[in-house]
Amino acid sequence: MGKSQLAKLRDELISGNISAEILTLRCMESIGRTDTGTNGINAVGAEMRELALDLARKADKKLRGDGPKPPFLGIPIVIKDNMACKGQPFRNGSRMTENLVSPYTATVVDRLVAAGAVPVARAAMDEFAMGSSGEFHAFGATRNPWDTSRVTGGSSSGSAAAVAAGYVPFALGTDTGGSVRLPAAFCGISAFRPTYGVLSRYGVTAMASSLDQVGPMARHVEDLALGLSVMAGLDPMDSTSLDLPGAEDLAHCTPLTLNGKKIGYYAGDAKALHPEVKARTDAAMKALEANGAKIVEIDLPCASIALETYCLLNTAEVSSNLSRFDGIRYGARSPIDSVGGMTAKARSTHLGVEAKRRILLGTFCLSKGHFDAYYLKALRARNYIAKSMTKTFESIDFIAAPVSPTVAFPLGEKTADPLEMYMMDILTVLPALADMPALTVPAGLADCLPVGIQFMGPRLSDCDLLRLDHAFQQVTDHHEVTPPMFSTSLS
Repeated sequence: MGKSQLAKLRDELISGNISAEILTLRCMESIGRTDTGTNGINAVGAEMRELALDLARKADKKLRGDGPKPPFLGIPIVIKDNMACKGQPFRNGSRMTENLVSPYTATVVDRLVAAGAVPVARAAMDEFAMGSSGEFHAFGATRNPWDTSRVTGGSSSGSAAAVAAGYVPFALGTDTGGSVRLPAAFCGISAFRPTYGVLSRYGVTAMASSLDQVGPMARHVEDLALGLSVMAGLDPMDSTSLDLPGAEDLAHCTPLTLNGKKIGYYAGDAKALHPEVKARTDAAMKALEANGAKIVEIDLPCASIALETYCLLNTAEVSSNLSRFDGIRYGARSPIDSVGGMTAKARSTHLGVEAKRRILLGTFCLSKGHFDAYYLKALRARNYIAKSMTKTFESIDFIAAPVSPTVAFPLGEKTADPLEMYMMDILTVLPALADMPALTVPAGLADCLPVGIQFMGPRLSDCDLLRLDHAFQQVTDHHEVTPPMFSTSLS
């Protein structure tokens, strides 16, 4: 296999074949040409043109100088709209925070910029990261670059679409129950949810604090590893952050030796899984087996309660975290005589249907008379799931599973049925509940649409998991396939 997208661009920049400023302008031209309008994919919530060009020109000075060349020097990226960047819009995909401007920068963004990255835009997202399709963005649904009549997956919809469409080679999203992995699978790219705490959450709007994690998105696993090497590490601004063993070696990620590695294959409910999705993930297992891995089919009994557990904990934490957006402390204000009336008016006017739904469900779960029956029971269930998954890893090295039961579905198909929409996360919530890293990579096409497969590992096995998926991409070429309408190179 050839070099990754980031490595190719870095070579072009260092050799002087292209400047960071020209590369940045090309990215913004591409966004302007294909992102807006009736058939635009709407991946971008807001451009950061002035900041991007300033950083690109500074990168060019370093590229022409004799000093060290940081790993992301001159590389354009997009960041999800729930990540703070000083002086930039901070809308979170919501009308509630439409006019908010960030007074500081998130740690992960700060570290990427320090490594030379050039943020060119803020990516569209489901409102406050609540959604599995990209359709709950207050400023219009994001469309799939493979077929603009279909969803991208969510909530990191714009981040996935921007990489798939070739706007940028690298993006940041967040993953609570699958929000980088599902859109990555639907858009034919790779995405990583690290072990909880590996990436700082400082400066990222909280949705469900015990589940939220920042996740890098790119086409090649090596690029995910490079991003993690730059962003990982303790952060005094985030008490849940931790050091990742081996992170210093990720800048030069080497494929894992597959010989003797035991991978447990979990296909979920065969009746719910689209036959073509099953066929693509079966083929991925055969490719690994042909290169020395030992594949064993496994059952995960705890998976039967995972989605219900996740939904209870998620909505409860949403209710708590979004209480600050009351039109008084934060968020759009609706002038009314009473404080209660002001809050009610602000939320009813400026929050979307999915945000309201989760707030109401979470408030009910936390209310007197229901707290023990719902929230505490969900906490006990989460503990059982974590122990069960830890025990599973006593006999295997990794777990492989489909990302989604289906390929990307048509826009509007599931918005009227919240339960059917939540079912899209049925295969992605386990790593979040069990505090395990999980990585999604392309596994081929079904009906001309991407299929993703996810690999999971024990807690803090992030480096080995990245090396495993790097090995998978060495023996397959699914990650090199691009949407027919967006097949032009960045360089």
